[in-house]
Amino acid sequence: MSIFSRNDARTVTATGAVNPEPATLTGDYTIDPAHSTIGFVARHAMVTNVKGGFQDFTGTLHLDGGDPSRSTASIDVAMDSISTGNADRDGHLKSADFFKADEFPAMTFRSTKAEALGGDDYRITGDLTILGTTRPLSIDLEFNGAAKDPFGNERVGFEGKAEILRSEWGLTWNAALETGGVLVSDKIKLNFDISAIRNA
Repeated sequence: MSIFSRNDARTVTATGAVNPEPATLTGDYTIDPAHSTIGFVARHAMVTNVKGGFQDFTGTLHLDGGDPSRSTASIDVAMDSISTGNADRDGHLKSADFFKADEFPAMTFRSTKAEALGGDDYRITGDLTILGTTRPLSIDLEFNGAAKDPFGNERVGFEGKAEILRSEWGLTWNAALETGGVLVSDKIKLNFDISAIRNA
């Protein structure tokens, strides 16, 4: 059920959220970091996955219910807020071997294109900047619906995923394993769970 091609006035999703008429979604929204996550998964030592995320980020969305191609997104992430559940590993990731958080304190995403893929699926493409290097990134999104919370906030929700090769952004540190392969995978999986509140 696409939010941009629906005849019924209001449809309840599997999660209990409500998909309203497309025109009612048009507007500007601010991402709620307390109820959103920006995470990643990296292969470690060729045998397991390490998961992490960022605790400090801000972002805005503009949704256009009549023409989804005019929708936009902007996200800023504080690199010193990286968290993997291990203080030593977090410190290494902030260091000159990886994100150089002192020199490059922010990672940013600025959308350049939005597409409706059918149903509740969308794709947003934009410029991802890490370590001062900007390259295109496409994020596949699923619309989770809209709801009004107990405090009167009008919310929309999206889940997203993408994959990058970290070396394309200059993140090349690694260590060889005696058994072959490397300590940290080049391919990184990104995941997003976004709750955004309509601006007053």
